[in-house]
Amino acid sequence: MSVIRLLVLGAVRQHGRAHGYQVRNDLEYWGAHEWSNAKPGSIYHALKQMAKQGLLVAHETAPSTAGGPPRTEYEVTEQGTEEYFRLLREALTSYDQKPDVLSAGLGLMVDLERAEALALLERRLASIEEWRRAVTEYYVPEGGPGRLGHIGEIMDFWVHSADSGAAWTRDLIARIRGGAYTFAGEGEPFVGVLAEGEENPFATEETDRRREDLSNQV
Repeated sequence: MSVIRLLVLGAVRQHGRAHGYQVRNDLEYWGAHEWSNAKPGSIYHALKQMAKQGLLVAHETAPSTAGGPPRTEYEVTEQGTEEYFRLLREALTSYDQKPDVLSAGLGLMVDLERAEALALLERRLASIEEWRRAVTEYYVPEGGPGRLGHIGEIMDFWVHSADSGAAWTRDLIARIRGGAYTFAGEGEPFVGVLAEGEENPFATEETDRRREDLSNQV
């Protein structure tokens, strides 16, 4: 899965319409530049590619009165919405996702209804437990990894990863069942994007310079 596609679709969808700098600023606000490959080049490339694929529609805006270039604002299409929820469900369900994919899914999970989010996480938990059973057909943790030489450390790591992943998933399920967070259809959602012109406390120096350049154009 391309985590960039999921993150970009999620950011544009929360705005309704957003230009590339807004999306980039939001992803930095989420810290995605630290835990994923959401770098400026990949963000702008994803916007253009998904517009070509019909997942986004591009709107050309008027140039500024100061003579600055026009911006392209993007909006998620019906096809893009379907792709967004497909990627989101996959991110929450698959036990073998990379950390950046799961992180993106967690950050966007409240776009789902609570019951569906719980069902997807239950499926993830079942997959983790099945994977652990498959590993322990060949490796018994109680015997220690040394019986298989240093390769046993790989099996030991898999088992510990499965155990910690399952425990964390159970805790998350319990929190959601207990009423944590506001999911789709339950009321005012948590605002996870920055308003136009709002300062980003987590912006990189490069993004700050870009913001100043845009401000000087209007």
